[in-house]
Amino acid sequence: MSEQQATPKTAAVITVSDSVSQGKRKDESGPALAAALTELGYDIAAWETVPDSQPAIERVLCRWCGAVSLVVTTGGTGIAQRDVTPEATRAVAEKIVDGLAELMRSSGLQHTPYAVLSRGLAAVRGRSLILNVPGSPKAAVESLHAVAKILPHALDLLAGKTEH
Repeated sequence: MSEQQATPKTAAVITVSDSVSQGKRKDESGPALAAALTELGYDIAAWETVPDSQPAIERVLCRWCGAVSLVVTTGGTGIAQRDVTPEATRAVAEKIVDGLAELMRSSGLQHTPYAVLSRGLAAVRGRSLILNVPGSPKAAVESLHAVAKILPHALDLLAGKTEH
């Protein structure tokens, strides 16, 4: 069997927050995620902020899916009225990857009982994987680390590298 080239590890970080997008609050989770992704060997191709608006989130997800292998959103995953990141992700997704979201929540329970309130999804659009992580910098990075070992294999599969 010939050795296959690894899938390029490119990522976009999308912070979903009304207050951050309006300049009323500093983005802390986006930089924390970008740093964690860089440590994991990902090239950060984009880092954007959008308001808690389903159409705005859908547009940014569609723009980056296909351009990068991994799109990570932070924020908008809770149960508050304006938390619509999972709805936007579901609307643009071709497949939902329940196990990754379950793993992130399960890992979060080791740190806080509130992890069960996260409705974040993991989904596929084209050859890109979307991860919704919480808006807290600590919880966002913990969620990413919970699935970090699985991501390279998942991204290889999406890139068409299906030989086992």
